[in-house]
Amino acid sequence: MITAPHLHAMLIHFPIALLLIGFITEAVALITKKHFFKNAAFYLLLLGALGTIAAYISGGYAGDGMTDGILQEPLELHEDAATITLWLAIGTALLRVAMHFLNYKKAWLQGVSFLLFAVLVGFIARTGYLGGELVFKHGAGIELALPDFETQNTD
Repeated sequence: MITAPHLHAMLIHFPIALLLIGFITEAVALITKKHFFKNAAFYLLLLGALGTIAAYISGGYAGDGMTDGILQEPLELHEDAATITLWLAIGTALLRVAMHFLNYKKAWLQGVSFLLFAVLVGFIARTGYLGGELVFKHGAGIELALPDFETQNTD
């Protein structure tokens, strides 16, 4: 059965990959001035922002019941970082959508949007690090189960 922590673990990797590759693609677009890379970065950002929303929602469900005890502080740190990441992803995507549809190509705004994308990637890394600590350091969402020796065939 898929639980909320399992679903969250499955969903989070997509926005991480999409946004990191989107940022690298954006950097390549700035260096090469190729329109293909600019378009690819735009669509990767949009897909990554949508994935961030899904990951954030699933993370809320995954964190249910983990609000007391030793997990409270690391969970709050992860949630705070995820909230900032969510709003940065949405804000960066909305800025890029506006620039795209209004055909606004001012160099200073392109620089601001690139910087915003870079900050977003930094917060993705921080959020992922804190999430990894929750699982691998604190054991959040881990279900320990011993094998059922009584149902094994002893023939």
